[in-house]
Parts: sequence; structure tokens; C-alpha cells
Amino acid sequence: MKKLEIHELGPLFEEVQLNNILADGKTFPDCLPKRSLQEINSDYLKMKGNADFDLKKFTAENFDLPKAYTSAYKSDVNKPANQHIEALWKTLTRKPDNEKGSLIPLPFPYVVPGGRFREIYYWDSYFTILGLQASKRHDMIQHMIDNFSYLIDHIGYIPNGNRSYFMGRSQPPFYSVMIKVLCEERGDEVLVKYMHQLEKEYQFWMAGTDSLDSSHQAVRRVVHMPDGSVLNRYWDENNTPRPEAYKEDVELSHQSESNPEELFRHLRAAAESGWDFSSRWFREAGSFASIHTTEIIPVDLNCLLFHLEHTLSEVMQLAHDTPQAGHYATLAEKRKAAVQKYCWNENEEFYFDYDYVGRKWKTPLTLAAAFPLFFGLADAHQAKGVAQQLKEKFLKAGGLTTTLEVTGQQWDAPNGWAPLQWIAYKGLRNYGFDELAKKIKTNWMAANLKVYKKTGKMTEKYDVWNEDGEASGGEYPNQDGFGWTNGVFLAMQTAD
Repeated sequence: MKKLEIHELGPLFEEVQLNNILADGKTFPDCLPKRSLQEINSDYLKMKGNADFDLKKFTAENFDLPKAYTSAYKSDVNKPANQHIEALWKTLTRKPDNEKGSLIPLPFPYVVPGGRFREIYYWDSYFTILGLQASKRHDMIQHMIDNFSYLIDHIGYIPNGNRSYFMGRSQPPFYSVMIKVLCEERGDEVLVKYMHQLEKEYQFWMAGTDSLDSSHQAVRRVVHMPDGSVLNRYWDENNTPRPEAYKEDVELSHQSESNPEELFRHLRAAAESGWDFSSRWFREAGSFASIHTTEIIPVDLNCLLFHLEHTLSEVMQLAHDTPQAGHYATLAEKRKAAVQKYCWNENEEFYFDYDYVGRKWKTPLTLAAAFPLFFGLADAHQAKGVAQQLKEKFLKAGGLTTTLEVTGQQWDAPNGWAPLQWIAYKGLRNYGFDELAKKIKTNWMAANLKVYKKTGKMTEKYDVWNEDGEASGGEYPNQDGFGWTNGVFLAMQTAD
């Protein structure tokens, strides 16, 4: 019999979330029940109608709050930031356990981001791994990749994070990019070791391709483009409010003209993108209620899948399967051509997401445009155009702004995020824009250090427009820890 989860408790879950009993919507689905959920739910249904029933007291009596992974850590700002991070790896490491809650147990230790994020996250982990590489923690890199391989083997894909309520969606597919880091340390034979998991990851993202035609334009994460090519979108198997943001999703549905089920799917798909949330997903500038994520071909996602196809071609070559090597190489070249056709705007000299329903480019300029440089899809002319736009419009005192739009969403201006700084930095280096790359690195690390000296923390995101660097915006307060900020800081510090 399937285990009952907190987010499946119906009225009890809804009441706790809608009444904001635990302040942060993620806290309740992460709680540990003190006895069986069936018993708790039965008592709730019996007692809730009583005049003296206290929902907050009932919740406290029946659930233990989850542990915050950085709450007990005391930093010393007199120590250099890199020493702070090296010491923090231990605090952010979670050992395998059988927690009886929503956590999906993993067989090996792993590094969590920090703060409210008490589990592994898919795309975060690549940037954390860069820092572990700089720290020469090759053992932990191996553990992280083996945990993701375990999830692929047992679930069929890598979920957003190892929580049951994340089932149904993934995150930007950096698995092949992580394995390449391990190859740098242990040689290309690593690729063959993970061949089956790489194939399974690809099958997940391409599921439904055989069903596509001119009358079935989109199935799950694949989209049939007008010229017959296939590109990908973000998706989620579910169309209900996200358990970890239940109240926010329900309230937004009251403001939106979209069918609630469609809205919830768009919200979940944006969560799969990692950019939750940003105006890049909005139909109308500044209108969160107009989110339409599943109608968009994201340039970053398709660059990542180009890398996966290219990696699979390498794997097959190493495995002496020449036909399959050629097959994946062809798929990679087809995707590259389609990204150039649908995401490159020659007039703007910049890469854009593509609205495949409206058959037009999306208008927001975003740092997703740096992904074709990071993965080598751009030609020299295109790279020059992107570099110019980044220099003139995105570069700020604290690094690169994520978008040019100020909406109150955390993946918009004025915020900057470590993963996108790294993607742009390395992408520009790939095409010889070393001076601009160095300026981005200098500005970003200075912002990190300024906040660290002031607060003793490396945080999730930064206000790159503001001199003090402390960021805000989004569904929850800025978090400290912080896995990918730590990773990118160390990687930049050791980069030549």
C-alpha cells in the first residue's frame, strides 16, 4: 500500500497551509509526524468542528518541525570567505537516513543548499560540485552523482529534489555536465560507467516524441516545431497547487483568467525550470497571473539537452557503438540548428525563448542567452552580439542582473544568481571575451564578500544593482548557506 504523505491529507493540509500556520509553506510538507498520519487525520476530522479546536496547537502536538541546516552554524567574518565555505561543507552535508516523512532517502551523503532547503536539488548540485572540485572533495562529487544515478534507476528521472511532493517534475538537466566534472578528475571511462543512466535521463526528457505530429504539437516535454524539428519545454505531470507553495498558488488562481489546472501546470513547469519565478514566463509583462511556461521553448533547456545528446554520442564512441554514436551526434546537430532558427534573433543579436503557441520570440532579455556560449552552440558573430548586450545592459556593480525587468519576482532584476554568473563567465571565456568575463567575476565576488563581511553569510542570491548587495523578492526570504553560491565562489577564485 502506498505511504500516505502530509500533502495528501486533504482538508487538514489545506487548512494548515491556507491559514499560514507555519509561516513558510514548505515547512508543513517537510514536517515529521509524531504518529501515523492516518491516526492524526482521523483525530483532526473528529475534532475540527469543536468550538475550542486550535489548529495551531493541534499541528504542534502532532508534527515535529524539520531541521534547518545552517541555523546552528556560527561564522567568523575574520576568516577569509573560502575558509568559511570549506568549514561549511560539513554543516551542509546530509548523511543517508530513513527519515519518516516526505524525504526520499538516498544511499550516499550529499550537500544541501542550506536554510529551508534541507534536501538535494538537481541543478543546484552542479554548481555545488564545482566548489567541491575546487575543495578537492572528489569523494563527495562521486557521492552526489551516484545519488542522482540512484534516482534515475529507481524513479526513472531526477526529481526537482528528493522529496515526494517534487515527484512529477525535474529541473534543468545538468546530469551530463556533472559527469563531465568527474571525468576531469577520473578520466573518460567514467562516461561509460554511467551510460545507461545517461540514456534513461534522455528518454525521460524526450518521452512522447513518437506521438508528435502536426496535429499533436506538444506531448509532455517535447514540442513538434513548424519545420518538423523537435525541441523541449518545461513541464510537470501534475496540475494541482504545489504542496510547498499551496497558499500562494491558490491565491494566484483567484487572480488569473487561466483555467486553474492550466495555471498550476504553468507554475509547476516554471519550478522545473529553476527560475521560479521570472517575467520570462509571463505572457504580459509584470503580470504573474499571465504565466504560460509550458507554451515556451526555453533556450537554456535546449542547450542542456544538446550537451546531453553530444555526451551520449561520446559515450557510444567509447563503447564502440558507432551507429549509436552517429545517431546521437545527428540529434545534437539537429537541435543546434533548431535552437539557432527559433531562439536567435538577428535584429537584436541575442538569444530569446520562443513562444511556440504564438509563433514568436518572447521579448524579455534574460541571462538564459548565455547558455549557447557556455555549450558552444553560438558562432563568433552571435557570441559577440550576446557579449555586447551583457556588457551594455546586464553588467552591474555586483555582477550580472538576471533580467532587465523589475517585477518583485526573485529571478528578475535587480537580483543576480551564482549559477548564471558562472554560465556567462565561462561562456564568454569560451569565445575569448576574457576582459568582460573577468569584470563579471570581479564584481560578483566583491558582492559576495561585501555581504559575507556584513552578515557572516553566503546567500542564495544578491541584489547586483544595489551597493549593499542584499537581495529580496520571491515567495520566501533570502536563504543562507548557500550551496551554489559557495560552489561558484570557490570555482571563480581558482579559475585562471
